Amino acid sequence: MGTSYSKKAGLGFADLTFTPIYHDKSYLFHDVAVIGAGPAGLAASLKAADAGANVLLVDENPMLGGALTYHRFDVAGVRAAELREQLTAKVRHHKNITVLNSATCNGWFTDNYLPVIQGNRMYKVRAKQCIVASGAFEQHVVFRNNDIPGVVMSSAAMRLMTQYAIKPANKAVVLAGNDDGYLCALELLKNGVEVAVIVDMRSQSSDPLLHSAVIEKGINVLFNSTVYEALPSTDKKRLAAVQVHAITGRGKVAATGVTIPCDLLCMSAGYMPVYQLLCQAGAKLSYDDDSARFALTNLPKNLHVAGSANGVHELDAVINDGELAAYTSLTLLGLASDEPQPVTCNKQTNFPWPIFSHPKGKDFVDFDEDLQSKDIVNATRLGYRDVQLVKRFSTVGMGPSQGRHSALPTARLVADATNRTVTETGVTTARPPFVPEKLSHIAGRIFNPYKLTPMHQKHLELGAHMIPAGIWQRPAYYGNPIDRDKVVQQEVEMVRNAVGIIDVSTLGGLEVRGPDAAEFVNRIYTFGFLKQPVGKTRYAILTNEQGVVVDDGVSCRIGEDHFYITATTGGVDAVYREMTKWNAQWRLSVDIANVTSAFSAVNVAGPLARKVLSKVCFDVDLSNESFPYLAYREGTIEGVPIRLLRVGFVGELGYEIHMPSLFGATIWDALMAAGSEFNMKPFGVESQRLLRLEKGHIIVSQDTDGMSHPGELSLNWAINRKKPFFIGRRSVDIVMERQQTRKLVGFKLSSESCRPKEGHIVLASSDQKDCAITGNVTSSEYSTTIGANIGLAYVGIEQKEVGCKFPIRVDNGEIVMAEVVQLPFYDANNSRQEVI
Repeated sequence: MGTSYSKKAGLGFADLTFTPIYHDKSYLFHDVAVIGAGPAGLAASLKAADAGANVLLVDENPMLGGALTYHRFDVAGVRAAELREQLTAKVRHHKNITVLNSATCNGWFTDNYLPVIQGNRMYKVRAKQCIVASGAFEQHVVFRNNDIPGVVMSSAAMRLMTQYAIKPANKAVVLAGNDDGYLCALELLKNGVEVAVIVDMRSQSSDPLLHSAVIEKGINVLFNSTVYEALPSTDKKRLAAVQVHAITGRGKVAATGVTIPCDLLCMSAGYMPVYQLLCQAGAKLSYDDDSARFALTNLPKNLHVAGSANGVHELDAVINDGELAAYTSLTLLGLASDEPQPVTCNKQTNFPWPIFSHPKGKDFVDFDEDLQSKDIVNATRLGYRDVQLVKRFSTVGMGPSQGRHSALPTARLVADATNRTVTETGVTTARPPFVPEKLSHIAGRIFNPYKLTPMHQKHLELGAHMIPAGIWQRPAYYGNPIDRDKVVQQEVEMVRNAVGIIDVSTLGGLEVRGPDAAEFVNRIYTFGFLKQPVGKTRYAILTNEQGVVVDDGVSCRIGEDHFYITATTGGVDAVYREMTKWNAQWRLSVDIANVTSAFSAVNVAGPLARKVLSKVCFDVDLSNESFPYLAYREGTIEGVPIRLLRVGFVGELGYEIHMPSLFGATIWDALMAAGSEFNMKPFGVESQRLLRLEKGHIIVSQDTDGMSHPGELSLNWAINRKKPFFIGRRSVDIVMERQQTRKLVGFKLSSESCRPKEGHIVLASSDQKDCAITGNVTSSEYSTTIGANIGLAYVGIEQKEVGCKFPIRVDNGEIVMAEVVQLPFYDANNSRQEVI
């Protein structure tokens, strides 16, 4: 076994060196979709397109024409090629027809939704009308050793000769249950293959001209006979001869026969419609035991079937049937067209009982699963009378061919064993996909979409190192990545000691307006918002119905019936979805809008922030008395209306400035110019994260997980327990009353210690023998402000007390001891917000 793959059960192997390949999706909308580009599909496409319909023609083969590309339809063997050239030329040059060849329609879904796979692309097709001209699968004959190499379908031999110019053998026997076997024999002769005999299971040919043609070529015909056993060569690797017996009854043969040497046996016992797409749509497949004909009924209104899939096999009738299906589709579309003549076809293609069970077995019904006729019969004798149960008991039809060659003989054997008709027995359910498809087709394109803020180019000009934040690109810091730690500490010191500016346009923005706006916000978030004063901001925590913290932000009350609420960069879409979902139930009088892309925002923070802002914003009193901490105001900068939020996420005097995105770059330039006097520079996300860490502020989804409730996060203060309801209220009460098992705490280590990384585990004990995990590090960084390594971590409930030391396993298995400290690490009394 090679090193590039590992051994697995099944038919293949897992290639561990595989490199993902580009896949994508495309969407198509057409009046008529025609599945199958055989003679029926080509005729249907041209009929519909000529009437003005927009047609999509789909075929799984690289060449259009279906059976016209390989099958012989007349004694001379010229009609198929001539007709194919005529029809395909018209289709290729028709302005109303789009052709997808080497493409597979892999399923049918409601309202003619059709997933079509072509190469590495999946087309999601929606058609007003759909015509399935999928053709038919040739059926094999069941006899002993019918799986020997050299035993093939007649259509397979003709494909080899006409499509690939391959001579399949030197000497052939043709086993026929219809006249197509005679056509195959003529094609074999044309390509230099000797035909020893045609073994016809019927008592006579239905086409005297064909019979005469093969006789004239010197081919003998044995009527009322069958191949009872195929004989392998001495090395068991190929066909050497066939044993031919006279048929004495249904599935019975004479005791003795003749042996005919050959290295090829071509079978032509009949055809079964390619019914899968149609049955996925709810069609019923029926079979007349007397005439051995199939019929598909109960089709949805806008789905049609044509050609051999519709039980029509004579070439002219197939073309006529395709035109008739197109006419029906055009009528439903309201497009005028000439009505074709009714379809008439008397060609008999299916031999009623091509199953000749052998006492020695190896008479295979399913080549994939190596199932013999006795396996199917035995399943019914054990009580599995339903064909679906026979399938699951025996695994018939579960191989790669998915019953394409085994469904009909299985149905026949089950029907015979249970004294029913094939129609009563039915065939196994057809489910999508029609052929196996890669998960990458479903996943689609391998790419990471992202958004850019209006200030993106400004950041690049300033030397920003960009990182993804949700679906956005944001500056991590401004400088060389090699100097990351140094640059981040410098940016933090700038904000703490002077002033800095950060682009926070990626924050989610939600507008809630209407008479019930306050009631709505009060139900959504945990805090109280009914009495939130106009012109004030308030921290807003969102929990789900399980009591888990899933988002946070700031609620600004602009008016009695107007709230502007921020949400996390990665969570705003989910918050908006939840808001609209809940209000669909509550039916409050509110309007909810996601305005994230409509607004851009920056945060000017630091002791000198007020001085910077006062140089560009002249219509707002920025003093502490008029514009206190957590207040909301509106003003202008260079004539652009702005929203001002006095917030303290980074722990310093700060103003969030929200403006229309169209003017984001303009406001940025104005602020940068105003801050140049104070040496103001931009700072990035990494610096912001350290600044907020020093203040002990959590980041939802970084410091929280899928189980974090407010009690674990020390957010009890952000829950209003007096109001009757908020989303998750009951769950929050329940989980917070339970005995707690963990707690998010702040920790500190000396600067000489190895700094833990986010994700490193917290242990119950430093004893290496006791490896019980009690938590994990969620945030960690070195702080020049504190002069130590600091961070946040989940610890066991017994480790939560201030002063408690707990072990963290860091890189290389090393254990470091961290100390629980009181939060925040910096400015515990919040005095930095009161800078005058």
